[in-house]
Amino acid sequence: MKFDALVIGAGPGGYTLAAGLAAEGLRTAIVEKSLPGGTCLNRGCIPTKTLCASGDAPWAEAMQHVRDITDTLRGDVRAALSGVEFIEGEAALLPERKVRVGENVYSAERIYIATGSAPASLPISGAELAIDSNEFLKLETLPQRVAIIGAGVIGLEFASILADKGVDVTVLEYCKEILPPADKDVAKRLRSILKRRGIAFLTGVTVNAIHPGFAVDYEDRKGISTLDTDLVIMAVGRRPVVPEGCAETDVELTPRGFIKVDPSTMATSAEGIYALGDCNGLCMLAHAAEAQARILLGKNVNMQAMPSVVFTHPACAWVGPTEESLEADGQAFISGKALYAGNGKALADGASEGFVKVLADPDSRRILAVHILGEDADALIGEATLAVALGADIDTLASYVIHPHPTLTELLATACGNCR
Repeated sequence: MKFDALVIGAGPGGYTLAAGLAAEGLRTAIVEKSLPGGTCLNRGCIPTKTLCASGDAPWAEAMQHVRDITDTLRGDVRAALSGVEFIEGEAALLPERKVRVGENVYSAERIYIATGSAPASLPISGAELAIDSNEFLKLETLPQRVAIIGAGVIGLEFASILADKGVDVTVLEYCKEILPPADKDVAKRLRSILKRRGIAFLTGVTVNAIHPGFAVDYEDRKGISTLDTDLVIMAVGRRPVVPEGCAETDVELTPRGFIKVDPSTMATSAEGIYALGDCNGLCMLAHAAEAQARILLGKNVNMQAMPSVVFTHPACAWVGPTEESLEADGQAFISGKALYAGNGKALADGASEGFVKVLADPDSRRILAVHILGEDADALIGEATLAVALGADIDTLASYVIHPHPTLTELLATACGNCR
């Protein structure tokens, strides 16, 4: 069977692209080996954020809510793909732009690989004793003590969820500070807040082994120690998933195993084959995959203004470079802060922890970055991303734009006004 376009993977990038191609009148198929919605909907973003919002609700109740939401959203994905041929199974690339799924072979003028990623693991003794993010979301009950290896986005969100449920959590991180991609002030303050919530952190440590009975050996500058716990969660990032047959079809991989693409077109080294989302390694976020799908649909997308959100309690979010990266690049900047403790809405909500930091160019006064820690950071980052994407200056947000009072959005205006 021949199609105009064939998409491998029905995650956020894949189903967005397939639905868009079908809407343009192309005969489109999508291949999915598991459930519609991919990792984000079924084993990642949506289940995790549902649990983040569940507070101290019983685990069984929270997990039932997860199932209800994911079932509903899978139905929405299926509806969005109503004009697309849905093929169940695992795809393998064949020469001449053909794809094998089970016993069937399909061909297409264009093939789009959107196969996503899977949890990574440390190459240590006993690594198989730890569970990954997929297995965490299948737990029927929670243990009393949990060790989480990795203080990135996944590890911190899990730690926050478990702390809400009354679990004794210890997070082990190789770097000196948690959340390495984040602004240093955000990371330091977040760690302090989470410690007050009862989460223990061991930073600057190397995990050497996991033993039966869930004893974790780790090493720091003082030597080797052992942490006794009831469950170990491995949260050390994700690795690319690529379909079988890349070598035979001249689809080149990077040294880290991602599919190599032209960032402006998502084209691979093989004519007529493209890759988007986690599998190309450009930016491993669901909304980045959707944005890459829009590029493939011919839309103009500003990929430089890419927001990130961590749904801890409180949440943090950012768009644009950190102070550290600007300093490393030798780029001058001015900065301004606004504290949640000085905002009327934050005080009224009982959410006075946190701040908004704005970084701007000293000459043009253009906003370079915004870093937020505090309530509704996930919502506030939307206006900040718009400002960065459109090249707005600090005076626009501080004076020209009227922010309603009392709201948390006033924090953005205040931070811009405080830039020095």
